[in-house]
Amino acid sequence: MIETEVKFLLKDPEAMRRRLRQAGAVKAGVVFETNHRYDDGDGRLMSRQCLLRLRRDRCSRLTVKCPNLQGGLQFKTHDEFEIEVSDFDMASRILEAIGFHRAQVYEKHRETFEMDTAEICLDRMPYGHFLEIEGTAATIPAVAEQLGLDWQRRILANYLQIFDAIRQSFNLPFSDVTFANFETVSMDPTAIVRRFESGPES
Repeated sequence: MIETEVKFLLKDPEAMRRRLRQAGAVKAGVVFETNHRYDDGDGRLMSRQCLLRLRRDRCSRLTVKCPNLQGGLQFKTHDEFEIEVSDFDMASRILEAIGFHRAQVYEKHRETFEMDTAEICLDRMPYGHFLEIEGTAATIPAVAEQLGLDWQRRILANYLQIFDAIRQSFNLPFSDVTFANFETVSMDPTAIVRRFESGPES
């Protein structure tokens, strides 16, 4: 499966919910995600920009993502392979047994909508609110325009890349992107996130 998506930083999530309802988007659910990122001892997956993830929300899923250049510079595009697993803890033990370790934890509140053939997610990360549109090269720009989003301010980075920039800029002493960790952080990361906005052709 090829995953094609873009993100936008949101100032007002409630206003975007109203736009989604007005545009006819259908709400598909709300979940709280716990994600564990795994890598080997040399960090080779991260160095190849690949992701090995075990996620738990309503169910548990094991996912592998690797870069795919098909989307060019307009979108974030990955080859994605995903299966549902029946036991989150056992899946974690299996990964550890074959040489992978849990390198990072990240959390997310996600509200999902369906609109035409696109999936739209309102994500609350510990460091801000975002909208993610997943679809095709044809549908994603059309949905962004319908929702009044500025295409030149789209974000192609993933949430962990954004966090890494925030962590370095504010010298944060932790690597897990959890709401508990951010409770003691007094800062506004907006300026850091803005660095990731706009496509290469802008």
